[in-house]
Amino acid sequence: MSSDDEPDLWRKDLTGAIELWIDVGLPDEKRTRRACGRAAEVFIYSYGGRAAELWWEQTRAKLDRTSNLTVINLPWAGTQALATLAQRTMRLQCTIQDGQMWMADAEQRVELDLTTWKMPAS
Repeated sequence: MSSDDEPDLWRKDLTGAIELWIDVGLPDEKRTRRACGRAAEVFIYSYGGRAAELWWEQTRAKLDRTSNLTVINLPWAGTQALATLAQRTMRLQCTIQDGQMWMADAEQRVELDLTTWKMPAS
């Protein structure tokens, strides 16, 4: 579990500087802006159907100034299908390529078409 000062997943360099910050869900815009100030790259993977769309409508203008943020939305139906892969002990394989993601276990595979809502400024 992460705290308010830590992402869901991160990568640090040997000096302890944060290279990559990843949050999953619908994080607060202040938390996201703080992450953009602390990390070289920030990724948010949002999900939740209409709730995610409303979150982005409310948050978008406040995050437009960030130059190192990527926001990717996972489709509602795809996240529901991912839930079927959840087991007490699981071994999953993930492939992300060309805006698509595949998650698979030994018996089934789920394909998701990812939607990019924001890319880093060039």
